[in-house]
Order: sequence, then C-alpha cells, then structure tokens
Amino acid sequence: MTTAPGDVRELLLSRIRDVNDYPQPGVVFKDITPLLADPAAFTALTDALTELCLRHGATKVVGLEARGFILAAPVAVRAGLGFVPVRKAGKLPGATLSQAYDLEYGSAEIEIHAEDLRPDDRVMVIDDVLATGGTAGAAAELIRRGGARVAGVAVLMELGFLGGRDRLEPVLGGAPVESLLAL
Repeated sequence: MTTAPGDVRELLLSRIRDVNDYPQPGVVFKDITPLLADPAAFTALTDALTELCLRHGATKVVGLEARGFILAAPVAVRAGLGFVPVRKAGKLPGATLSQAYDLEYGSAEIEIHAEDLRPDDRVMVIDDVLATGGTAGAAAELIRRGGARVAGVAVLMELGFLGGRDRLEPVLGGAPVESLLAL
C-alpha cells in the first residue's frame, strides 16, 4: 500500500468534500470535484498516479467509468502511455469483452475493447475509490482476457472498512494495490 507524502496527502484531503446521506441515507459520499477544480491539487494527484504507473512498468492505463476516466486520461498523457476506457455495458461500439461482477446491492457489467490491448502490455487500473473491489477486480479480469497483464491498481482513496483490498488482492495475482489516501 502506498500513501501520498504528507504535504500531498494534506493537500488532497483538504480538497475532498464529505457529502452526508448521498446517494442514500447513511452514506458519506467523497466528492472529488473540489480537488479537480484546484489546479495544484489535480496536478499533485496526476503526478502521484503517474509515478505509480512508471514505478510498476505500465505500458497502458485503464480508467474505470466514470471518475476513473477523469484521473486516468491525464496520467496516461503525462506518462506517455496509452489510455483504454472500461465502460458500463452497452456504451462501447464494436466488439467488446464484458465482465459481470457483484455490487453491495446487486450486480453490474463492464466492457473493454480487447483490440486495444496487446500481449506485451502491462496495464495499470486507475480509479478514484477502492471500496468493495468489485469493479477493479472485474477490470483486471477483462485485462487478462484481453491478453495483457495487470501492472497494478492505483486509486486516490481506499475505504478500508469495506474490505476491498482483501477481496481484490487474490484476483490480481501478485500485482500491487496502491492507494494515495487510506480512509
């Protein structure tokens, strides 16, 4: 597990807003829009995620819909890597690979264009939050089914009390799970 250096950690935390009872009563939503609106904080986040991609030898970056797109695309550009979106089922044109996974209350399905991956690719999965690990685990399975290897999973924040890391690590086959903020 990685955490951001103290000054970066404090900057990122200061720009994440808690929204109580959203999207349902009892949930505290972690709103990253203030972080994205602050150029210094967004740059610090992009730099930290870029460093993780380079450290783990990634050749491509996968962003998970939707906030993962916002984080992963500038990381891919900064690191000089390709960006591959993982979308909700039915949103990508042409031939796709799909993977169903369980959510806390139900199930979902995501897709990827397999032709965007090559056997020599090492792919870093990037998202804003690691909660239960279901989406990241499904993305890792899609990457493997597409013929590439998972370089790791990197997230802005990890909600450790939901146990996502414990469920995700066995699925990754030794690839690291990196979180900048453990909450």
